[in-house]
Amino acid sequence: MPTLLHIDSSIWPAEGSASRDVAATFRKEWEAQHPNGTVIYRDLATEPVPHIDADHYLGGAEHPLRDTLATELEQADAVLISAPMYNFSIPSTLKAWLDQVIILGRTAGETPSAAGTPTVVVASRGGGYGPGTPREDHEFVITYLEKALGTLALDVHFVVPELTLARKVPAMAGLIDLSDASKAKAHEEAVAKAKSFATKVA
Repeated sequence: MPTLLHIDSSIWPAEGSASRDVAATFRKEWEAQHPNGTVIYRDLATEPVPHIDADHYLGGAEHPLRDTLATELEQADAVLISAPMYNFSIPSTLKAWLDQVIILGRTAGETPSAAGTPTVVVASRGGGYGPGTPREDHEFVITYLEKALGTLALDVHFVVPELTLARKVPAMAGLIDLSDASKAKAHEEAVAKAKSFATKVA
């Protein structure tokens, strides 16, 4: 039975979050492709994973929480992560999940236990941080997650809705059309990724 691991990390509810909204589009299409599938869902805003401490670290894969998170990842045929940009980086709750789930000798190391799992990350941001933009060098969401998720050897794909604050910030009013176009493209890409992931699941 195909299994999707869905991780949300936005502090905002679905109606106020671009990352949750686009992630929901991916999940809806994935569920349509897998009507008998299973979704493991974690909302890190409402039920945050504790930040790693010495007990978690020293316990490694034997620690109950870390074992649970690693098992969820290993059970997944596909992974969906919503990762909004806060102060140029990922939410601290998502960083905590990564710190707990990256376990050397199990999910990370020479033979990562979830290697190759197709993964889509909805990396939303209020402004524009793409190549050639004034704040290109302030982008630490994709650059970090490429490395962190690469440690898990996941097959990572990014969907990036940009300029999501255009309708909320008066100074960005002239960017509303670009914002709407970026969000529409992100939804289209989310659907396409969900369909393409379906072909990778037996």
